[in-house]
Amino acid sequence: MNPLVSFLLKKRLQQIDLFREHPRLAQLEVFHALVQTAKYTEWGRKYDYASITHPDQLRQRVPLQDYEDVKPFVERLRKGEQNLLWPTDMRWFAKSSGTTSDRSKFIPVSREALEDCHYKGGKDLIAFHYEQFPDSKLYQGMSLVVGGSSNIEQFRPDAYTGDLSAIIIRNLPLWVEVRRTPVIETALLDNWEVKIEQMARETMREDVRCIAGVPSWTLVLLRRILELSGKQNILEVWPNLELFMHGGVSFRPYRAQFEALIPSPTMNYLESYNASEGSFAIQDRRGADDMLLMLDYGIFYEFIPLDELDKEHPHTVLVHEVKVGQSYAIVISTNGGLWRYMPGDTVRFTSVHPYRVQVSGRTKSFINAFGEELVVENADRGIEAACEATGAVVSEYTAAPIYMESDARGGHEWVIEFETGPDDLSAFTATLDRMMRSVNSDYDAKRRGDMALRPPVVHNVPPGTFYAWMKHRGKLGGQNKVPRLCNDRGILEGLLAPVES
Repeated sequence: MNPLVSFLLKKRLQQIDLFREHPRLAQLEVFHALVQTAKYTEWGRKYDYASITHPDQLRQRVPLQDYEDVKPFVERLRKGEQNLLWPTDMRWFAKSSGTTSDRSKFIPVSREALEDCHYKGGKDLIAFHYEQFPDSKLYQGMSLVVGGSSNIEQFRPDAYTGDLSAIIIRNLPLWVEVRRTPVIETALLDNWEVKIEQMARETMREDVRCIAGVPSWTLVLLRRILELSGKQNILEVWPNLELFMHGGVSFRPYRAQFEALIPSPTMNYLESYNASEGSFAIQDRRGADDMLLMLDYGIFYEFIPLDELDKEHPHTVLVHEVKVGQSYAIVISTNGGLWRYMPGDTVRFTSVHPYRVQVSGRTKSFINAFGEELVVENADRGIEAACEATGAVVSEYTAAPIYMESDARGGHEWVIEFETGPDDLSAFTATLDRMMRSVNSDYDAKRRGDMALRPPVVHNVPPGTFYAWMKHRGKLGGQNKVPRLCNDRGILEGLLAPVES
């Protein structure tokens, strides 16, 4: 099986080279396919997709959408109506609470979105791994999938909801399923604590060569395996482990912890940028801090310059119009029936030959209480620099504003859970502040002279604080995560309350 897989993946790499060389043509092909496929849906008839021949017509006719705009169609789909947004039947809905709201969203997942987007992204990550390691023996062993944090709920005889990873696991093609561990009953357990225990006991005896999952929860599993096995590191449990495919959150705060648990210079870490709405970009170069924008996944892209976001009718640019170094809010039209939809992410382009991006944050996950416009990427870089300077290792963190009072300046307050604490927390805090000032001119301007923003306040909380907070709210596992940055203090004060009580 390994030589056959290697051959097929090489063919796929040739297709990727085509859209690298002809990105505008690739996106136009996707655009025409989407519009033509959906022209007889209710949405397509409403906006006369049959007469649309150019992206400008789509931009002129169809307003930008967020989940609240799409929600009435989603509710009708969940009741059993079809051919509303996309012509094939919608039977799967990815449940997501987002990162800044407790309200559940239900994203329609079509058969095309599963096969031509989500599964394709996984296959392409493996293709890049084989390109980087031609002698890989990945398919001589098993792949461990750490996902499916909530069970599949059947809410109609022919329709289901669950988080995206659970939906993907339930629908995996046979050629993937035969090399996946643990068994599907364990993978889809709803109780995350029971699931971690069961996964650890099942998988520690397998020949695991590849892991896929969110970094934070994968670490929980790996540490439990070491406890059960009595081994010093994961290579003593799985000597043939060679690849970790990760996504969902930035890998920067977790890299040092993984490298300590998996002490191998050839261990490959490849990142994917995916969400319930689609798979958007994947890391195509080992050790790179950016990802290749995938232009043939059935997603047509537009981008909103950040200075346009607050306007009533923001102007969008197409992929061939973006500029290196600038950040944009991403807009997608997809083979899952989302049209000019804003998932809430911001990306920065690092290259246009080919198109590579970094996820710079969320349009709603930031701190901008004083005009500092601090985004997650700035915070991640600050944490990374502070860790390097002090020898610390951070497990989790979040930050929120300290609002100005009549007799006090504003600032930022941080809750940090350390795997390895710094010898000097004040030095850690100073480096964090200094790095964020160096990468964010707005933050630096507000910090200058301590006039608008005082130095950050950092709380070193006990191990398990974030876990306990999420458990109390029923948010353990899978794609659930604590927002890195919030413009209000609700989450931060909730995390501090058990410590201070």
